[in-house]
Amino acid sequence: MFAFNFHSVASVLVEDGVASHLGVVLKARFGAKRPFIVTDEGLVRLGMVAAVTDGLADAGLAHAVYDGVQADPSEAVVRDALAAAKVHEADLIIGFGGGSSMDVAKLVAVLMTGKQDLSDIYGVDQIEGGRLALVQVPTTAGTGSEVTPIAIVTTGETTKMGVVDGVMLADLAVLDATLTAGLPKHITAATGIDAMVHAIEAYTSKIKKNPISDGLARQALLMLGQNIVTACEDGSNMEARRNMLIGAMLAGQAFANAPVAAVHALAYPLGGHYHIPHGLSNALVLPHVLRFNEPQAGRLYGELAGLVGLDATSDAFIGWLDGIADTVGIERRLRDMGISHNALPMLAEDAMLQQRLLVNNPREVTLEDARAIYEAAW
Repeated sequence: MFAFNFHSVASVLVEDGVASHLGVVLKARFGAKRPFIVTDEGLVRLGMVAAVTDGLADAGLAHAVYDGVQADPSEAVVRDALAAAKVHEADLIIGFGGGSSMDVAKLVAVLMTGKQDLSDIYGVDQIEGGRLALVQVPTTAGTGSEVTPIAIVTTGETTKMGVVDGVMLADLAVLDATLTAGLPKHITAATGIDAMVHAIEAYTSKIKKNPISDGLARQALLMLGQNIVTACEDGSNMEARRNMLIGAMLAGQAFANAPVAAVHALAYPLGGHYHIPHGLSNALVLPHVLRFNEPQAGRLYGELAGLVGLDATSDAFIGWLDGIADTVGIERRLRDMGISHNALPMLAEDAMLQQRLLVNNPREVTLEDARAIYEAAW
């Protein structure tokens, strides 16, 4: 008998400018008194965090800020943030920023209970007990981390581990499009394509694809595809920004339930070894993984092509994605990122370690296949 589970966040608030009066929302919904913000130094420097903290102060909330999050956060960053939250005696955690800040916020909210160490919760469904109240506020339209139960931690020089548990689904995701208005074009492009990858891989996920995730993935791709070029070319277009943010969230809800696959598996080594931003890593391998998957997933790619108004073929769909990447000016080749051809075997070996993702791919990926995909992307 066909059966599936679907999980998502408890509540989503979409409102332009809501970040400036978030304190009122937190008091009303959670009775919070000591919120703790997890973010990065860049957002503090840009003054974006001040909009939130001013609102928290106006609401009479004793807040604190940890701004030490970096891209691909390490275990040390998680532990530092946790220590600061304990000193503050936080009763609610706010993730503010991109996927890295929101991932660290999830882990801090769980570890604040004191029942487990970070090393105890790596893997799937390893969390015992609950967490503090958790609110996620994305400042990019890409990762969908505000609605996923996943956190990725850098554990070594080039290695990462994941924590996957429904306990980490936020109590509230806040989508404020004004926070994304100042994003540079290249970040808008890379994060937007990342979100499109989430929708595509969820729609073709081998094991847990289901009617709810399919509906979310289709709507996400439609909104993202119709707005990414406008958002890149006119960053002040709030309708486009809002649609990108909602689309990225819908894609996050989709892949939180129908997990991503080979695009992400092959993208992770690029980030680990060369510190290429995650969205750009996905974009570099995307068309080549889709062509590899075509024998098994071609019909589904054709369905997505028809959805966005193209001939219902996988070739039309891949060509459409190539056209978007060209239009927004994102890098297309591994060699453009300074990656040596000699590195391809090493990248392929590392990609094969991502079996938790590769099992979701519609076509089995061997070491030789991974090497061939990198070769095509080089």
